[in-house]
Amino acid sequence: MSTPAPPAVPPASGSGTIITQPPPPAATRESRIATHSHIKGLGLADDGTAMESSQGFVGQRMAREALGLHLSLLRQGRHSGRPVLLVGPPGTGKTALAVALSQELGSKVPFCGMVGSEVYSGEVKKTEVLGSCFRRAIGLRIKETKEVYEGEVTELTPSEAENPLSGYGKTISHVIVGLKTVKGTKQLRLDPSVYEAIQKERVVVGDVIYIEANTGAVKRVGRSDAYASEYDLEAEEYVPLPKGDVHKRKELVQDVTLHDLDMANARPQGGQDIMSVMGQLVKGGRTEVTDKLRREINKVVDRYIEQGVAELVPGVLFIDEVHMLDMECFTYLNRALESPMSPYVVFASNRGITTIRGTEYDGGYGGEGIRSPHGIPVDLLDRCMIVKTEPYARGEIRTILETRCRVEGIQVAPAALDRLADEGEKSSLRYALQLLTPSSIVARTAGRTEVSLEDVAQLEDLFLDTKRSTLVLKDLDANTKRY
Repeated sequence: MSTPAPPAVPPASGSGTIITQPPPPAATRESRIATHSHIKGLGLADDGTAMESSQGFVGQRMAREALGLHLSLLRQGRHSGRPVLLVGPPGTGKTALAVALSQELGSKVPFCGMVGSEVYSGEVKKTEVLGSCFRRAIGLRIKETKEVYEGEVTELTPSEAENPLSGYGKTISHVIVGLKTVKGTKQLRLDPSVYEAIQKERVVVGDVIYIEANTGAVKRVGRSDAYASEYDLEAEEYVPLPKGDVHKRKELVQDVTLHDLDMANARPQGGQDIMSVMGQLVKGGRTEVTDKLRREINKVVDRYIEQGVAELVPGVLFIDEVHMLDMECFTYLNRALESPMSPYVVFASNRGITTIRGTEYDGGYGGEGIRSPHGIPVDLLDRCMIVKTEPYARGEIRTILETRCRVEGIQVAPAALDRLADEGEKSSLRYALQLLTPSSIVARTAGRTEVSLEDVAQLEDLFLDTKRSTLVLKDLDANTKRY
């Protein structure tokens, strides 16, 4: 028999209860073609060796095999608190490797990506930004067994009565709902508040719903598949008729992050009076969560895990441009990585020996600061497993360009693709990729559907790559000194 979910536990301060139900997810952004949307995984064979081109990944075979070995340790739960550091020149696929790692772990494992400069904010502390990112990368899978009424709606009849508060108008006294399953039917007499929840879900006769017995929450699952051929053009999701009885015990699985629980408790919904509404409007967009509140939430999470109701799911935190962090952030990372609730951390940096931010003005270093490999303190660097990325060869650049052309739906002539590959080898892969979409616009303007060699040559006159821009600046500087 499944263990029912325990009630919310009051915090030590006695000021309320810990909210274990996170706020509803925000509306998802419209999907678009992103820089790494073609990456579907690390592209490894069954024996762990990297294939030449697989799952959208090309090249970087040694780095992919290293991350594949790291992935097997993550799946066994044996690599928490041991970060991976990806080092290499710009445009060598460090972010793509982190995205591939998250794809391999699956959509149920949280992935949080950030850039080192994101910690600098005028609203909250640097350590608070890092702490919230750590909590975003730790998932909690809650399994609750609830009594529900589930079935296809066969009847939805609200009953009206005279309004007791005034002599005018009528109010809903109760609502009659008929539910049908494969095994039988049942008629329910429900409270008016449940009818409001039914209206919010826009439930009509023929929909499959379930109603939680203890809270009265209503969830619309979809339209019954008996109505699947009702229209020529369908815009509904059809589901089969539920099996079993209408009244049943059902196990519900919910995936949330610790950050969701932090926000639900740091910004609980206030009342409907004018002061509560004004307070919510005036309050800033970013809320700083106290350590005391996080400790109380961790106690409730630990209790859930001990009772077998919840399961902790460590995710991946990817910090790009990690050299942008300062000594205060690195000190916080040393402590956070040793915590029992720590995600798998992946760093990335394209710097060599450089100054650690925040040490420039310390006494005794002559104003230069402490210089360290990749701008990371040696004690944190000693914890990292370092993976090196190499510059791409011309053939690999051409294969990546072909992949991006398929993803973005751009037709490019072979000669133009060779020219772009030459540009990628001469300047950078990013520059070659950036020329794809403008070249397709130039081709469409000329009335062609395929990008030609002339279109790419025209763009080279309009845009400069990094090396040509540097040469122009050097010539200007030389001419200025001459005069």
